[in-house]
Amino acid sequence: MEQWKEQLEQLKIQLEPWKNQAKEQLEQLKIQLEPWKNQVEQWLHPAIEYLNEIPPIQLYAAIAVLLVTTLVLFSVRLFRRTKSNTIVLTGLSGSGKSVLYYVLRDGSSHQGTVTSMEPNEGTFVLNSENNKKGKIKPVHLVDVPGHSRLRPKLDDFLPQAAGIVFVVDAVEFLPNCSSVSEYLYDILTRASVVKKKIPVLICCNKSDKVTAHTKDFIRKQLEKEIEKLRASRSAISAADISNDFTLGVPGEVFAFSQCRNAVTIVEASGLKGEIAEVEQFIRERVKP
Repeated sequence: MEQWKEQLEQLKIQLEPWKNQAKEQLEQLKIQLEPWKNQVEQWLHPAIEYLNEIPPIQLYAAIAVLLVTTLVLFSVRLFRRTKSNTIVLTGLSGSGKSVLYYVLRDGSSHQGTVTSMEPNEGTFVLNSENNKKGKIKPVHLVDVPGHSRLRPKLDDFLPQAAGIVFVVDAVEFLPNCSSVSEYLYDILTRASVVKKKIPVLICCNKSDKVTAHTKDFIRKQLEKEIEKLRASRSAISAADISNDFTLGVPGEVFAFSQCRNAVTIVEASGLKGEIAEVEQFIRERVKP
């Protein structure tokens, strides 16, 4: 212990010159900063006097406006950063969803496709925009399988969707009208779709075929079938058992115009590459 005490005393003696030197340097720094201190005070003095002349109520109001403006600008920037670029393709099996997916991505139908068992998913600039100049926001496109057993996968993507493209086979529409209507009804009454007012585009695919039904015919038939579904399900319960929302206006015949979210219908042909209205819908939801 005595040896340690002696070593500490020697260390104190050795550090004493450094201590004195540090004090001298601090004093010199204070002297050097003194002119800056005086100049800053001269600059602030008029501002302080001006603020003292402002009535407190006006001063508080100005501070409140500044804070609100800052909060609004921050919220707008945050909203822009988090806005979704996801577009969901869905519909019955065989409606041409996968062909549409590949045409949007590559400009090629890949000679048609087989029924998908897993979602086709990718983030890319639409093929028609590859030669455009300037910054273009990529689209996150998801082709969800249409088989009834695989439709629960839809729940993985709908909550973050900016838009839904519901693909209908315009040639084989009548035999599948009931199934198409039930699937569309389930989508339009989902809480994730209604609360966020996610726009839906009903795409009547294969419209280039001679035997294809027109979009007006398909719209009217879908509205009739959904009206039947609405009546039958309302008879079971005041609200739909499997969904959070019901469709339409009580006492009125159902029409898509009554939906809380926008529902539009267009004609297209994936195999022929006639998909301009689908691309327009996507770009209206996912801004460049």
